[in-house]
Amino acid sequence: MHNLTKMRIEKQTSEVFEAIVDPTKIGSFWFSSSSERWEQGKTITLEYKEYNAIGTIAVLEIIDNQKIVYQWDPKEDGHIVTITFIAQSDKSTVVEVSEEGFNKEDPDFISQLIGNKEGWVFMLTCLKGYLEFGVNKLRTGLTE
Repeated sequence: MHNLTKMRIEKQTSEVFEAIVDPTKIGSFWFSSSSERWEQGKTITLEYKEYNAIGTIAVLEIIDNQKIVYQWDPKEDGHIVTITFIAQSDKSTVVEVSEEGFNKEDPDFISQLIGNKEGWVFMLTCLKGYLEFGVNKLRTGLTE
């Protein structure tokens, strides 16, 4: 089972792609830090300083300006995330995020899907704010 979230960002596909894979940019909208540039075959350490959280991803596939596929917590068979970049024009990109690995039999299945969708909408909103308007303080606004 997978969950799909989409958002249009009024920037070139290459600029949207770079915001995610470049560790100097990702802290402006998503994680507070990324250990290195996202490249196929690498294991990346991601940190949320505000929430005292550290996690790892295994980058499974990257096609420049088109797609990123990674696995959360690779040692624990975590979910697989696919981020697809679809150019709408020279200055507009639709970003699709699909996360799979949800268990329909889990009693918390529905709340997991809702929480997951909420998280991706927030991340994409922060990305849009950063790239279109230069806002880099949104990512720390999420509370429990």
